[in-house]
Amino acid sequence: MKRVHVVAAVIRGDDGRILIAKRADDQHQGGLWEFPGGKVEAGEAVETALARELSEELGIVPTAARPLIQIRHDYPDKQILLDVWDVTAFEGQPHGAEGQPLKWVNNRQLLEYEFPAANRPIVAAARLPEQYLITPQDLDAGDLLRGIKRAVDSGVRLLQLRAPAMFDPQYRDLALDAVGLCAGRAQLMLKGPLEWLSDFPAAGWHLTSKQLHQLASGERPIPAERWLAASCHSAQELLLAQQLKVDFVTLSPLLATKTHPDAQPLGWQQAEALLEGAQLPVYLLGGVGPQDASRARQLGAQGVAGIRAFWPQ
Repeated sequence: MKRVHVVAAVIRGDDGRILIAKRADDQHQGGLWEFPGGKVEAGEAVETALARELSEELGIVPTAARPLIQIRHDYPDKQILLDVWDVTAFEGQPHGAEGQPLKWVNNRQLLEYEFPAANRPIVAAARLPEQYLITPQDLDAGDLLRGIKRAVDSGVRLLQLRAPAMFDPQYRDLALDAVGLCAGRAQLMLKGPLEWLSDFPAAGWHLTSKQLHQLASGERPIPAERWLAASCHSAQELLLAQQLKVDFVTLSPLLATKTHPDAQPLGWQQAEALLEGAQLPVYLLGGVGPQDASRARQLGAQGVAGIRAFWPQ
């Protein structure tokens, strides 16, 4: 069965809301919501197909677009490659040129609409930023909280509270304060035993690779509306994350780092090969900074994650 190449767009308005369209009842996966787009014709460049489809479907011309994520999905009756682009500027006023209903929704509202199964990681990618801040491990609680406040004030939208040297009660107290600092402004990801999940309902959870291996054969341990992430270092762990329906992962170490001097770095070339098979948003981690986000996106990553290079000084 030949894989059908489809281009789709996460179209963002000036207010940050995202445009979605409803599929006609007589279409494949009819009645569900989707990100606008359509089939890439033989010999057609993806960017050309994107512009053509958005013109035909919505009457707009994209003027700023970049790769977001690629998803390969096998339905019982069809195999598709979804080539998804982030469209942040366009000319024209979007309208359902083919009679399809349209809606502008915010990040949170995306979860309230039913999409085809292949779109699940696209919904996650559409809601995630391109940078993931991880807190340094050698700071005391006061310095960590002051740094988190500065980071959130500067626009950081996703951060992980990583404090492996702390005793459990210290970490839990710190987590409570961090939840308050992030409330309504940034998504906080915590680490630790899953028994703590119910104590921090506003937080997402970032699994260690050890936890990922332990949980992968079972059900997702956290409700769909809460973020679940995992640390991955290989193709096998990326597959385990997909099996567990994790929302996003970090892939590390990309380059050599001072914090993990003995770890064998993947390098950009191997990372690109691993990203090609990944079916979920991936942040590259290890030896990268904000200046590497564009290169990571071009290779198929969601963006970059980091500690020192992202921590506000």
